[in-house]
Amino acid sequence: MSPAGHRDRTGGLSWVALFASTGTLVCCALPILLVSLGAGATVAALTSALPILVTLSHYKLWVFGVSGLLLAVAAWLSWRPGRSCPAEPELGAVCTRTRRWNRWVLSAAIAVWSLGFFSAFLLYPLVLWWDGA
Repeated sequence: MSPAGHRDRTGGLSWVALFASTGTLVCCALPILLVSLGAGATVAALTSALPILVTLSHYKLWVFGVSGLLLAVAAWLSWRPGRSCPAEPELGAVCTRTRRWNRWVLSAAIAVWSLGFFSAFLLYPLVLWWDGA
């Protein structure tokens, strides 16, 4: 609880951001990785079994934009100045552990989003540039 008596929603937002960033990995990075490894038939089977992947890839700018916005808000809530844990030892220890856990989840979400962004937007131009050089 914060001093005003409101629950801290940073943890929930961190999990939502992790879920959204994992969606970017599934929609865009995983198919590119599988095709790069020569598993194009696996991608074809995956898209026929889960047609939502095709829809997500058509709207990847929106998927990455919304998930990036969620990550930015969660990061701001997690690392904003002026937040302190209670002075009571037990509550302070729980607060510190929870913050550490939330920051770990948020860091994992940022790493997953970055990998998806690199795969979806930067990998193909880099490969074209490398082959042309």
